Amino acid sequence: MNSASALGLPIVYLVDDEDVVRDALGWLLRSRRLLSEGFASAEAFEAMLAGKSPQALADWPGAPSCLLLDVRMPGMSGLSLFERLAELGVLGALPVIFLTGHGDVPTAVAAVKRGAFDFVEKPFSDNALVDRIEQALQRSEAAIRARLGRESVKRRLAELTERERDVMRLVIEGRPNKLIADALDISVRTVEVHRSRVFEKMDVRSAVELANLLREVGPDA
Repeated sequence: MNSASALGLPIVYLVDDEDVVRDALGWLLRSRRLLSEGFASAEAFEAMLAGKSPQALADWPGAPSCLLLDVRMPGMSGLSLFERLAELGVLGALPVIFLTGHGDVPTAVAAVKRGAFDFVEKPFSDNALVDRIEQALQRSEAAIRARLGRESVKRRLAELTERERDVMRLVIEGRPNKLIADALDISVRTVEVHRSRVFEKMDVRSAVELANLLREVGPDA
């Protein structure tokens, strides 16, 4: 993902208390045409997140992103920050790659089982690390696109009238227009009009396509 995504330029966040590590990683990423932003502590990264409004945080990250996170740091550990990110629900769009020393490998393995993307052991291979970063950014982009798709469906649903929603629910159940008309005590022609408007607003061509679309956003849409 060296080229710019349609969602914006990919960015790699670096959280490590060692300046030399952050500088080296920043140089490596620049050499591969990847943007990065460094933080000297887990607290600094958490403060950045805390400065966002609830809506901004819900929409973050907006561009493909991943986090290189040192396991062991003074103060808040990388693992504690990881748990915080899990609570915020951002791990899908912000894959975490742990940077570990040999003694922290079991901790990193456990974190992977809880949702971290991967871990790399210091000293690491530049090529292997960048390969995993590229893969993490691809996963991030897929997660962001899926989130945007769900939001688009919810906006379209909000444009439906109450009667159109009634018709839509019965269409999804597979009922023919005559039975929908009987259930709602309206004419078949009125059902046809509402059905057509639902399909148009939801940008679908069939009841099956509509059902699949709504399945993606979940039962609370």
